[in-house]
Amino acid sequence: MKTTINTNELEIKTGEKEEPPDSSQINEPPGFYFAKQNKVEIISDIETCYSLWQEFSPKETLFDTWEFRYAFYLGYKYKPYFILLKRNNEVLGILPLWHDLTRKKYFWFGSDWQEENKFFVKDKIFLPLLLNLAPSPLFLNAIDSKIPLLSSKFKFLWDDSKYILELKNFKSSEDFLMSLKKNRRRDLRKDRNRILKQNPKIVFNRFSDFKKLVNLAKKRFAQKGESVDWKDKRRVETFSQVINLKGLSYELRMLSVYIGRKIAGVDLIALYGNTYYALKCGYDVKNFPGIGNFINLIEIDDALKLNLGKIDFLQNNYQWKSRWFQEVPLLKYEK
Repeated sequence: MKTTINTNELEIKTGEKEEPPDSSQINEPPGFYFAKQNKVEIISDIETCYSLWQEFSPKETLFDTWEFRYAFYLGYKYKPYFILLKRNNEVLGILPLWHDLTRKKYFWFGSDWQEENKFFVKDKIFLPLLLNLAPSPLFLNAIDSKIPLLSSKFKFLWDDSKYILELKNFKSSEDFLMSLKKNRRRDLRKDRNRILKQNPKIVFNRFSDFKKLVNLAKKRFAQKGESVDWKDKRRVETFSQVINLKGLSYELRMLSVYIGRKIAGVDLIALYGNTYYALKCGYDVKNFPGIGNFINLIEIDDALKLNLGKIDFLQNNYQWKSRWFQEVPLLKYEK
């Protein structure tokens, strides 16, 4: 499907946060926005979207893989809206979006659950045009902060950070504990010992425990009086598809902890490149206090055994990640 789009001035919500630091700036060529040789197409066919994604994605992170994004497409079934910029039949760049019918807004293809999002362009000079062509209302979250920032017409704000743990200096979770301040180290050891005294059974890759993960998470958030995304059946279907699609580009692990006849916690983990991704979890904190910290330490040892370089604990602090892990800034863009 082809269309002609007028490139009007952008109106960006600037908010009240401090502006991100300036970086390499893009100087738009005179008349670039209205160059007649530039053609724009809106692509909705999923097979064509796949081909374009495979051509442009750097495939550096889990979120760059088609299969992980495709799992969200299978779960939500929102129509793709890939803005394709061409010149003389050469594809110069794409902006991979979808239209969220529930929130009536455009997001990254695969939803705002994705992280370290990147703009797919052959040259940074095409980024201003793609952003100018983008529909509204639009929300692009968790953008890789290493992108070239635009200094004039386009405003990027700070999004919630993500958190990682570099493993290069560790041989075990005990090395990680020794890197912490005394009080924090003591608290984590206290939680670990509390669980160990109950003779936990640790099981890997029992993917049938996915339903238990969902139920544990629902109960935990209900206890805290907070909403949980698992109430949406489409989110459950999405991560069922994440499990179904394992092995095509990423691998998965599931870590379950049983204490007696009860399941205390379940984590879903992705492996891609040199990174161990802590995707989703469900914990019975009411009956087993400290289970979350216990599993985090188990995962550090697991990632080290697999010779991986870092653990990605994903976006949002949840009032605890910043105490243990390295903060990685991300950006967002609204229209």
